[in-house]
Amino acid sequence: MELRELARGVAERTGLSREESADISWAVLEGLAAQLSEGEAKHLAVDLPDLLAAEMEAARRRRQGAHPVPVLDFIRDVGARTGLPESEARAGTGAVLAELSGSLSHEDYGHVMGQLPAAYRELGATVG
Repeated sequence: MELRELARGVAERTGLSREESADISWAVLEGLAAQLSEGEAKHLAVDLPDLLAAEMEAARRRRQGAHPVPVLDFIRDVGARTGLPESEARAGTGAVLAELSGSLSHEDYGHVMGQLPAAYRELGATVG
């Protein structure tokens, strides 16, 4: 999946501009990479564009296990990183998760969601 495709899908789902959608896509993917185990972050990066995969590789933690954060804290961090209000950060985060759900294999998406609190999967499922 290319960043342009991801941002377009996020924009269509949320009504955010393409620039805002690209910004939120970067922020969410970097934030996810920081929460996942090293192995899962590497595995996810394989399915993403080269530039984005390299950014995720640099952003991820250097620990073996996953280090998830509560979804509300994550949404607030995404909002702070992008300058978007919490409601738009929530919608954008959900849209990125929904796009990943549609572009990754069921197994790969399940592995990612398996390392995060259930609220992440629920957030991705609530976006149209």
